[in-house]
Amino acid sequence: MQQVKLGSTGLEVGVAGLGSGGSSRLGQGYGATKESSIRVVKSALDLGVTFFDTAAVYKTEEIVGEALKGQRHKVVVSTKAQIVKPGTPSLGDDLAPPQQIRAGLESSLVKLQTDHVDVFHLHGVMPHQYAHCVDHLVPELLKMRDEGKLRFIGITERFITDTDHEMLIKALDDDFWDVVMVGFNLINPSARKRVLPVTRKKQVATLIMFAVRAALSKSEALKSLLLDLAEQGQIDRKFAQSDNPLGFLTDRGVAPSIIDAAYRFCRHEPGAEVILTGTGSVDHLRENINSIISGRLPDETLEHLENLFGHIHTVSGN
Repeated sequence: MQQVKLGSTGLEVGVAGLGSGGSSRLGQGYGATKESSIRVVKSALDLGVTFFDTAAVYKTEEIVGEALKGQRHKVVVSTKAQIVKPGTPSLGDDLAPPQQIRAGLESSLVKLQTDHVDVFHLHGVMPHQYAHCVDHLVPELLKMRDEGKLRFIGITERFITDTDHEMLIKALDDDFWDVVMVGFNLINPSARKRVLPVTRKKQVATLIMFAVRAALSKSEALKSLLLDLAEQGQIDRKFAQSDNPLGFLTDRGVAPSIIDAAYRFCRHEPGAEVILTGTGSVDHLRENINSIISGRLPDETLEHLENLFGHIHTVSGN
């Protein structure tokens, strides 16, 4: 497993990180047993993964904690707390008070079977919610850091809605974020210009999510997304209507699959430090990690992708 430094945190981890959310949630999303999901986490550790990301809302913290029992000193653990009050829509304005964030972290510590987390994120923050985070939640995060309950403070965007990174652009004007999680993929690479230059300059650790989503793993989802982009005038309609629009990614000498190309596209982007992948299958996990640690896509392929999608910032690929 290739190793990378996480910004200026001093942490060094494998470039492939295991995410415990998404539609799979380590297999819990489609009915896997707890034992099966624990096996995925343990297999990730065996494959060299040392960055493990979860969140209270994923309901996978207990699985991660159980799987990493006895190995905590070898890994970096990241979790998150939602910033809205219970029962409030995630896009809403009924925002969490500091004591809810503290209670959330303390609950996460119990489930993860640890006395601290390495990274604690405010989860899925929207642009209109950011000021509340700064004014009311960050002071509590700093207190909990001083108490040793967390080591580094993070924030994640809600990429499925905030596809042009408006919240993170605001956040990166401030200096208290050690880690950010940003959506980035070959269909919407807008973080390349809007986020990654700033994280690199400020040495903010950067985790990549949404490397692969429905549009890059399901042909019907890709067709629907491309037709929407064509309707908006953002891509050529003939390209959107073609039978195999991303077929050039699987040409000889490029990549064995679109998913492989998608992970490699993210892995070799300057400023992309940890590429998160999530699954409930050990075999699938092994394939994804092999893709993440594989070589850069050919220059001509990258140039073609830039011409097709370099300007896109209105979709997430979900």
